[in-house]
Amino acid sequence: MNRERLGRLGIFSGQLAAFSTPVQRRVVAELEALGYGAIWYGEAFAREPFVQGAIFLSATERMVVATGIASIYARDATAMAFGARSLNELGEGRFLLGLGVAHAHNVGLRGHRYGRPVATMRAYLEAMDEAEPRWRGPEAPPPDRVLAALRPRMLALAAERTAGAFPYFVPVEHTRRARAILGPDRLLVTEQAVVLAGSHEEARAIGDRHTRAYLALPNYRNNLLDLGWSEADLEPPGSDALFDALVAWGGVEEIRRRVEEHRRAGADHVVLNLVTKDPSRPYLEEARLLAGI
Repeated sequence: MNRERLGRLGIFSGQLAAFSTPVQRRVVAELEALGYGAIWYGEAFAREPFVQGAIFLSATERMVVATGIASIYARDATAMAFGARSLNELGEGRFLLGLGVAHAHNVGLRGHRYGRPVATMRAYLEAMDEAEPRWRGPEAPPPDRVLAALRPRMLALAAERTAGAFPYFVPVEHTRRARAILGPDRLLVTEQAVVLAGSHEEARAIGDRHTRAYLALPNYRNNLLDLGWSEADLEPPGSDALFDALVAWGGVEEIRRRVEEHRRAGADHVVLNLVTKDPSRPYLEEARLLAGI
């Protein structure tokens, strides 16, 4: 994926998953007009990710549309490879495939057995490569791939086998570590949770639901422990110090400073994950304030 095309600032779809297709199309078109280079979206228990990608691609003209992430347990390697090619053809090269091993609980809900993450991902990437020559659709290149990589071995696999990595729910110190492992040439996309708030108390009142949800997941907990945070810090919804490291809060300038910290640490593209007081409305007001930071 061309870094210039991706841009330096993206946005996570987040709460947009709950809105109707007409609302999504209107919102993503405005996000593109505001200058966000990409919209990233997850493997939620909502729309199938390739359907969601088609909605975003058909509502935009320049914006990159990226899975962040598509679970390798949700579809076999051939379906993933061919679905991704189809979206890249639809978007004329604007689709980016983020892949991840997801979480054991969610995998179990799908009726699958959660395997060893790095070995399972390596085998899946090999199976995708083996499927590619069987493509019989229109001439269109497969999209670039990035991995939802947190810990060193998965980051090393991302550097070896893909265009780069998309770490999620991480502090700036992780961005620095990830860049060192990926090397200078691989793409590093970093998610940053954001709460626009006038005080720490207000920020925690809004943002605790975000940290509480992710601190309940072993993948994220283990990564933070590996970075030196304590079990006490990780007790949901997290200590004040951990909250401040994971959530950028305050006004526009405070958010800008955090984004710049990630860039100085090695991030090519920072994805704003807007956590708002009222998730029942689209986050356009917040997106307008933060466009271009």
